Amino acid sequence: MNHLITIMRKEVYHIWRDPRTLALILLLPAMLLILLGYGISGERNRIPLVIADLSRTDASRAYAQKFLSSSDFLWAYSAMSEEEILALLDRNEAEAAILIPREFGKALDSGRTAQVQFYLNGSSDPTDVQTIQLKLNAIHQMAVQDLLTAELSRSPLAAGLSMPIESFTRVLYNPNSDQRWFMIPGLIPIILQVQALLLTALAIVREREQGTMEQLIVTPVKPWELMLGKIIPYLAVGIFNLFVLLVLGYFMFGVSVTGSFWMLAALSVVFIVGSLGLGVLISNLAQSQMQAIYLSVFVILIPAIILSGLLFPRDNMPLVTYLYSMLLPVTHYLEIVRGIMVRGIGAESLWQTAILPLIVLSIGYFVASVLAFRKRI
Repeated sequence: MNHLITIMRKEVYHIWRDPRTLALILLLPAMLLILLGYGISGERNRIPLVIADLSRTDASRAYAQKFLSSSDFLWAYSAMSEEEILALLDRNEAEAAILIPREFGKALDSGRTAQVQFYLNGSSDPTDVQTIQLKLNAIHQMAVQDLLTAELSRSPLAAGLSMPIESFTRVLYNPNSDQRWFMIPGLIPIILQVQALLLTALAIVREREQGTMEQLIVTPVKPWELMLGKIIPYLAVGIFNLFVLLVLGYFMFGVSVTGSFWMLAALSVVFIVGSLGLGVLISNLAQSQMQAIYLSVFVILIPAIILSGLLFPRDNMPLVTYLYSMLLPVTHYLEIVRGIMVRGIGAESLWQTAILPLIVLSIGYFVASVLAFRKRI
């Protein structure tokens, strides 16, 4: 036990005496969550909209109000002609525009089909353009349905008529489809993985490059004591950062832990241990700090971001890719975090699919790091 405490104390001194490492450990996770949280989860709303209402009737104003009452669009300008709309879009002062022609009100009053024209700024991100187009069409359909319902209610033929099928939709867990509830619980595992892996991946190889490894080898310290001594201080740092990320997620993005907080904390410890063990294993296998960084980034971190399910669903992945993703602790931890934070489910729902694989991987990577170190002695 004294050996273990000595190694832990040495590692803590190393962190404390290097201000840059200390700042990296304490500030980088919070900065990453804020930066990526605002950058990735920033769903487009309050899109600048130009409306040219040439009809100026109650019907046209009600139609335009449908778009303005939505949080998706923000009234930017009131135009008087198509030329004015095009000029505003040319100057990139709006993302979308609606032209309501003069005959709009007369067409509705006479039972004819009224037409409106949408304009989109196609120089923006194609995904944004498609999103804006979908929002415009969705609100347009709602306005048309309101008109049809009002017209049908005034018709004598409508007496006794009712919709043959009426449907209701209930969106579970995230009823407003808020992107933050999808991205913030996904970013927390990635940030913890990046920090744990990079910090420990350099631990052994740094000792070797600085020539202090030989001093440790000649001491009676056992391999598992050395591994634990290097892992435990970073485990404490990882737990501290987990709480920081959860607090930031709640106060800055409004994302809280719906399920059991203590179960999330306990499983987070398992995940951090597994990530630290994986980092130490890489540090044992690498011959230099550059090799350790390359192995960490290209073998673990990039696949973790792409294959873990953070950005893309894993169900349609090829078999080899899917099996590789199963070897990454972050894949299972991501499912745990989203399950507890968003769906509020318990261990009975996550045991076979996520918790058991995460425990097996964490123990396996730690044992492998001890065995790899023993071979090098």
